[in-house]
Amino acid sequence: MLPIQQFDTLVVGAGISGLQTALDLGDQGYKVAVLEKDASIGGKMIRLSKVFPTLDCASCITTPKMSSAAHHENITLFTYCQLSDLNRSHTGVTAKVRQMPRYVDSDKCIGCRKCEYVCPVYVPDEEQGGLSAKKAISIPFSNAIPQLPVLDPDYCMLCGQCEKACPTQAIDYLQEPRNFIIQAKTAVLTTGFELLSKEKNVQFGSGRIPNVIDSLQMERLLAPHGPYNRVLRPSDGMEPDSVAYVQCAGSRDKQMGVPYCSRVCCMYAIKQAMLLSGSLPLADITIYYMDIRAFGKGYEQFYQNAKAMGIEFVKAKVGRIDAAENGNVQVRYERQDGSGIDTANHDLVILSMGMVPGWDPAGVCPVSKDTDQFITSIKPKISPVLTDMEGIFTAGAAAGPKDIVDSITESGTAAMEAANYMAGLPREIQ
Repeated sequence: MLPIQQFDTLVVGAGISGLQTALDLGDQGYKVAVLEKDASIGGKMIRLSKVFPTLDCASCITTPKMSSAAHHENITLFTYCQLSDLNRSHTGVTAKVRQMPRYVDSDKCIGCRKCEYVCPVYVPDEEQGGLSAKKAISIPFSNAIPQLPVLDPDYCMLCGQCEKACPTQAIDYLQEPRNFIIQAKTAVLTTGFELLSKEKNVQFGSGRIPNVIDSLQMERLLAPHGPYNRVLRPSDGMEPDSVAYVQCAGSRDKQMGVPYCSRVCCMYAIKQAMLLSGSLPLADITIYYMDIRAFGKGYEQFYQNAKAMGIEFVKAKVGRIDAAENGNVQVRYERQDGSGIDTANHDLVILSMGMVPGWDPAGVCPVSKDTDQFITSIKPKISPVLTDMEGIFTAGAAAGPKDIVDSITESGTAAMEAANYMAGLPREIQ
């Protein structure tokens, strides 16, 4: 018999949407469980450098919400967890959860990081886009919540150094996955997005040309706590003199399986280009685009500011990217003004890759998906958070690509819908 924990609402995903939903419900007095697959809460936003169009620090916005959720009396965080089943019952929703082993006892660990300091094994750091290294046992990143390390069993050589250094005997090499059940009256799916896999972007050099990187890797290069503390190209550590952005690298392309526009790519490319022009004032920055979609408040002016700063916008469709001499990258493109095909060499190329769902409900939750594989919103114009399952709502990029502002707005709507639903339940269920 698996242990059962009771809550009012289950929030699946602890990015900015999930955190905002949990905080809105928690502040109303509802007990909320937040389920997160990563070792830390914060989602994609905590990995960003700045946000558009204000260029505010992303960590400065996200970290207080992470801290508020972690210390809220009505919110319980479950990190490093996999949702294996989510279904409705006569009293609400029932979720089967599998918590993966950190090989660290969370009750004993005090976050001193001594285990990390003494570990002799270095592994690629996915939190930094694979551009730097971390220890085989480490806290995910500096402002991670919870401040608990994770040991990677694929790289650990069982030397015992971390166990010897731990002052509280928190290291447990034999830790097993833990299974339990969460029962709640409602659930909110805020599972976010991922970038299109590199394997599907072979024509653009993703994964095979060292100086072709994706947009999230560039976010880390621009971040003050990034891998190099400045912008360097990965192959040789050189400061790039010529940088290019390739828009719609996977979006609006049926061949790639992503026929839709990912909405935010134009704006985050412009944001990064503006930040790059500050970090590398002598660099030439080019954005290859099919259309600029500046749809939000202040976005058009943001675009015009970028052009005024000297960032070059080339209306063209990039067909192929190849490696050139000295680690450079050759971009082959067709100009949309009818002047034909051209090529250009750049030191560094960033792909604005398409957004795809961060979670597939198939086999886990019977909620419906649209043809684009995002969760179906049954009333997108009236209340976009409603799904086709009673008592289960969605918010943020789980239901389709959207920016941070829209995600936070939808989170408030999801919290309101969940609260209204719980208020309308029969007294015996409440």
